[in-house]
Amino acid sequence: MKNSLLSVMSVFFFILVLIACHDDPLEPEYGSVQLRFDNVVGASDLKLDGTTYTNGSGEPFSVTKLNYFVSNIKLKKADGSSYVVPQDSSYFLVMESNAASQSILLRNIPADEYTGIDFVVGVDSLRNTMDIAKRTGALDPGGLASGMYWDWNSGYIFLKLEGTSAKAPVDATGSRNFMYHIGLFGGYKTKTINNLKTIQLAFNPQTAQVVVNGKTNVQIKADVLKLFDGVKPLSIAKSPDIMVSDSSRNVANNYATMFSVGTVQVD
Repeated sequence: MKNSLLSVMSVFFFILVLIACHDDPLEPEYGSVQLRFDNVVGASDLKLDGTTYTNGSGEPFSVTKLNYFVSNIKLKKADGSSYVVPQDSSYFLVMESNAASQSILLRNIPADEYTGIDFVVGVDSLRNTMDIAKRTGALDPGGLASGMYWDWNSGYIFLKLEGTSAKAPVDATGSRNFMYHIGLFGGYKTKTINNLKTIQLAFNPQTAQVVVNGKTNVQIKADVLKLFDGVKPLSIAKSPDIMVSDSSRNVANNYATMFSVGTVQVD
């Protein structure tokens, strides 16, 4: 009788342990993802040293500056769900003149298999209109984002491309410069053009496997030629200077096509 009672109690205790283990969620496991933005011009690496390239309109050009904001990053899974990078950790300024800015490290990414990535080129309306004291790091107009913010227009410049071209008209300085400063998020009190662009890229045919305590490297190419030869061809001779005009919409539609996935590998 005593042995039977002990057996029953043992089974009961075992069941309680199983229930407790079932109710106790597994600790999440994490890795990291390194995004490397590789700025190119067609098949050539982009250089700011005076190297001459040619766009689809047959116009030679050299690039002196390329900056753009990347924000609101999501990593997509095969089941259709996404891991959303926390908002406060999801704003970056990529600058061709600063190699370090072209590598974005995303920490604490749940270990899983990811099939693609979404991100926004630009700074969303919420951050654009947030108290400036709360906009730090890449969004600090007085720091890293200096030159990427319109004080007179109270908004971020999403993408800035500047350079020289023999086809550009002579400007006030006597030089043949071109510049495209594209911003506008739809307006705060007054409606404006909305040039925010969401980029959706698949990792096909590979996937990005994030492993515990590992680092997954994803190369994202940004092709400057697409800015000229995208949805609507852009001629430097005809439009050497575009900022807040209606033409900014065409430039934004073009640079929305400039991104593609290169290599994906795990360290």
